[in-house]
Amino acid sequence: MLGMRAQFGEFIGRFGDAVLAAALTAVALLQVIALGLGTGETLAAAGMFLVLGVAASVRVRFPEALLLALPALMVVGILLPKRLGDIESIGLFLLLAVYSGAAHTSGRRMVFAASMTIVLFLASLLGDPESVNVSGVIFFGLALGAPWLAGRVVRRRRVNERRLEQEKAAAEAAIAEERSRIARELHDAVAHAISVIVLQARAGRKVLASRPEESRSSFDTIERTGTDALEEMRRLLGMLRSSDDDLALAPQPSLARLDELVDQVRQAGLPVQVDIEGARVELPPGIDLSAYRIVQEALTNALKHAGPARARVLVRYDAHELTLEITDDGWGDGDGSGTGHGLVGVRERVEVFGGELETGHREEGGFAVRVRLPLSITRA
Repeated sequence: MLGMRAQFGEFIGRFGDAVLAAALTAVALLQVIALGLGTGETLAAAGMFLVLGVAASVRVRFPEALLLALPALMVVGILLPKRLGDIESIGLFLLLAVYSGAAHTSGRRMVFAASMTIVLFLASLLGDPESVNVSGVIFFGLALGAPWLAGRVVRRRRVNERRLEQEKAAAEAAIAEERSRIARELHDAVAHAISVIVLQARAGRKVLASRPEESRSSFDTIERTGTDALEEMRRLLGMLRSSDDDLALAPQPSLARLDELVDQVRQAGLPVQVDIEGARVELPPGIDLSAYRIVQEALTNALKHAGPARARVLVRYDAHELTLEITDDGWGDGDGSGTGHGLVGVRERVEVFGGELETGHREEGGFAVRVRLPLSITRA
């Protein structure tokens, strides 16, 4: 039953205008035949209604066609022994024309449709001399004003529905993008924390019996890293239910906290050298966060894959771009293809800001991640 209703609705949506136009034309032709006019007059009247039927079939796309055809044919119809206006079916075309002009036009087209509606009002009023009085003006004013008003109401509702659909689609796209962003944030934060925890646990276990003080330091690092990761996860998950004001007050990862990140990595067993070139500038929040995450992901990869190594982080501030270079001298076997979530996330962050990313093995050994993020476009 539901399938039949759906098929019927689809049929009406595709052929409803043609069916309506054909039905009105058929009724009009029956009335013309019933008038008992001569052959020539009958053919002329039938031809006029066929023209109206064709115009009615395209009333949604071209409502002006019906509005233009009606007054022209009404003038020509005066030449018939029985005027075209005396055939009652023309009133149905008249109402349909006014409604269609109101419901399917806007801007200049709406002004033209309103002008043609006034022309039809005057033609209907003057077509019958007996109607040129107050009662006639009120009658034809209501007869044409009602379908015009109904058409405008229907159009406004249709426009509002379309706007709501667009807003809903935009909201769904924004939600999907936000979920993707939060997933990247969670991956970066959790992957880094777990890598540090695993390496510290491994180191603490090896020296637990022989050097308990060193193992205690490893456990302290594990506790501190785990606590930081939990706080970061709470912050990210809180984005799903917090207001914008709450989020604005929450501490955000940024290059200003780079020293804290590097200390964690050093305590996990990877010596890191940090070099800052150029005068520090205030970065846009999105670039600042992304830069922090890029450095975090690159150092996390070095922790997991470089083996015994040293790393270097270079941050260069220029007038129009921010350059990040994270290198290590390890012997890890990562190929930099970006098939894991880490480098994929880095690439997505760089592409969002129209930047450039280079990853790969260095000739002197080790791996390098080089990123350039433009600042001028973002600030414009």
